[in-house]
Amino acid sequence: MSLSPIKIGDTLPSFIVKNERGEEVDVKEITAEKGAVFFTIPKVDTGGCTTQACGFRDIYPDFSGDNFEVYCLSADQPSAALKWQLAQREFPYPLLSDPDRTLIEALGAKGDTGKTTRGHFVFAPGGKLMDVQLPVTPKDSPTLALAFVQKYNSEQKSAL
Repeated sequence: MSLSPIKIGDTLPSFIVKNERGEEVDVKEITAEKGAVFFTIPKVDTGGCTTQACGFRDIYPDFSGDNFEVYCLSADQPSAALKWQLAQREFPYPLLSDPDRTLIEALGAKGDTGKTTRGHFVFAPGGKLMDVQLPVTPKDSPTLALAFVQKYNSEQKSAL
């Protein structure tokens, strides 16, 4: 059964996924206090996915300084994500596993062939979807997401 994807302005509902250590994570709780950027990758430890993940790693402090957290989301099992994390990457953000592609489908990132489409999704604090880039290139995804977060934060500050 196909779900309608979350749209800009919608609030992220509760979805349980697992992190790279196999611990359950409710994505709604993630966005309760802080903003979140979820970037979707087709498969861990592949060329394009590594490029995208390393891009987010390299500018990660800019996101956390702006009250946003970053999360990698794939359909891989937690054990594969952990192996990728430990191999050489040292990503400073959690790797979320959604093998049934429930959250991936809700975000609209489940492609016609059933594979995950590369993209990213920016949620404001409180869980409101603010930006979607789908599909996006691995190289551009991190900088586009950061530019959106910085613009969003600038607009929030000037509204005060």
